[in-house]
Amino acid sequence: MMHSLRPSDRAPGLMLGEDVAIGEDVAIGAGVVVHGGTVIGDRCEVQDGAVLGKRPRLGPLSGAPREDPGPLVLDEGAVVCTGAIVYAGARVGREAIVGDQAQLRERSTLGEGSVIGRGTGVENDVRVGSGVRIQTNCYITTNTVVEDDVFVGPGVVTTNDDSIGRHGPDFVLEGPVLRRASRIGGGAVLTPGVEIGEEAFVASGAVVTRDVPERAVVMGVPARVVREVPVADLIEERRS
Repeated sequence: MMHSLRPSDRAPGLMLGEDVAIGEDVAIGAGVVVHGGTVIGDRCEVQDGAVLGKRPRLGPLSGAPREDPGPLVLDEGAVVCTGAIVYAGARVGREAIVGDQAQLRERSTLGEGSVIGRGTGVENDVRVGSGVRIQTNCYITTNTVVEDDVFVGPGVVTTNDDSIGRHGPDFVLEGPVLRRASRIGGGAVLTPGVEIGEEAFVASGAVVTRDVPERAVVMGVPARVVREVPVADLIEERRS
């Protein structure tokens, strides 16, 4: 169903839907589209060409929920960069950043101070904690969990379907779980349901097919444990 939009003189080319709430000191660029029900908190920044509150358009074979996902909420100080699309039902935490041309799908959450890099796609029903950095051109699949302080390098791919689309209607998509302060190197692939332990390190280009213990360093195809993360590299040590 299409929702009505109307032009607004608040910014050049701005189009607003019904019942949009905009807080104080919000900066809005040119050509922005804000769909109905969206809530934009105080001191947010929405850059040129961003689309906020888009409703999902699901394919006929999609098993994703089809009910109204509710409003998009941008908490205080959140930033949506140029050309990004943030769907209805998502939530962008305080001072979090959705990078240029990135996508954050319905019912997904981005925690306080976290960053999604340029061109990264975060699918529906993903939970991203606080202080997370997800770099450029990553794919974060449905039902992935990313805990606080995780680092995801550029080009990382996560997957959630061992059958690769050949499953019945009761099949449950199982995204990876990235525990607190784990680090994933550029170009790594995480297969469905794997758990990356707290403070674990996945080397660039690794293909992770089984759970990674906490503080383990894994590399290779398939990834294997090669050593342990040294104490000096633990996040608490780096912050002290």
